[in-house]
Amino acid sequence: MARLLTLLLGSAALLATAAPSSLAWAADAPVSKQDRVLHERVLTLDTHLDTPEHFAREGWSITDRHVVTQDGTQVDLPRMNEGGLDGGFFVIYTGQGALTAEGYRGARDFALNRAAEIREMVAAHPDKFELAYTADDAERINKTGKKFVFQSIENSWPMGEDLTLMQTFYATGVRLAGPVHFLNNQFADSSTDPKGKIWHGFSPLGLRWLAEANRLGIVIDVSHASDDVVDQAVALSKVPVIASHTGAKAIYDHPRNLDDGRLKKIADAGGVICINSVYLKNTAASPERLAAMKALAPFPDSETATEAQIVAFNKKRAEVDARFPPVRATFEEFMASLLHTLKVVGPQHVGIGADWDGGGGVVGFEDVADLPKVTARLKAAGYTDADVAAIWGGNVLRVVRQVQDYAAKEAAKAKPSG
Repeated sequence: MARLLTLLLGSAALLATAAPSSLAWAADAPVSKQDRVLHERVLTLDTHLDTPEHFAREGWSITDRHVVTQDGTQVDLPRMNEGGLDGGFFVIYTGQGALTAEGYRGARDFALNRAAEIREMVAAHPDKFELAYTADDAERINKTGKKFVFQSIENSWPMGEDLTLMQTFYATGVRLAGPVHFLNNQFADSSTDPKGKIWHGFSPLGLRWLAEANRLGIVIDVSHASDDVVDQAVALSKVPVIASHTGAKAIYDHPRNLDDGRLKKIADAGGVICINSVYLKNTAASPERLAAMKALAPFPDSETATEAQIVAFNKKRAEVDARFPPVRATFEEFMASLLHTLKVVGPQHVGIGADWDGGGGVVGFEDVADLPKVTARLKAAGYTDADVAAIWGGNVLRVVRQVQDYAAKEAAKAKPSG
């Protein structure tokens, strides 16, 4: 519910609004046949798909085509096909709650249920989706024409103080995990907690969390983490780390974005920064818009609302948007963050994690059907076909391999001889 309220009131209104005329060419520029062929040829993945929030929604199916302005969703099979998205990391997201035994139990049960929903979606469509556990799996599944589904954890709060739960989530298929979300928790400091730092990086338990992720072969995700956590993760992890949905602070100075020094630090350690389509400019709503949106309450809960309720609410929201248009970033601002990061760290250390269904989407880049625009702009900026392939999937899969190879070697060392 908190995530839905953020979408409705704040930085990433999903209803389309007209782009300024000076930027209209960027939003509407056609993708050439040559660029489309390249886009279809390379393996494309997104490292942060929040779409599992909709899997249990009554009347909603990932195999149906949806319209973002009607139901707020940005990922489904028809639009994945249209946008050439081959797969990605489907997120087990849990909004931060109490750091208590009761809070941990509730979060654990919620997260495990979300993991089950992801697996059930795949099981319901075995001819269209398949779970991926390794980089080789992703490549193999892609060759069959199906979509590959990795699982990731956004916010490890559900693990409580029992790190054996990381093994449990690993067994469900989790291969990428971040310690924290918008607020500090038992593992680490967040980049956005209004109370400030409590651990100045990882907590003692968080350091054990990091070591356990390395041991199991789970990629560490530093998005949402404080700068101290980023520094410590890079320094202490035995393998490269990923920022699954992050932007360049040089483009927009926001705590969720990374400065050039930390972009370089992640890259120098072999990691990858996957660029987000959020936190690209100041998109704070006007007092009038905030008041009008609050007057629409009760807001539909994305966990329990029916498709009809969501569509009806969005019709009302469209009226508010017409009266008090939301401030939105544009595709050019997304590309500015991507191109800046590429300039700082090079094409071998950049990926895409636009935060679809979790707040992402900008004018001219509304859902996954728009992904070929990125390929066209990368080619226009002078990047090679090999660079494009690395950015769209190769870099992330390289890190997945490195992380899993390290875990396998360490497990072999620990295995008793004879």
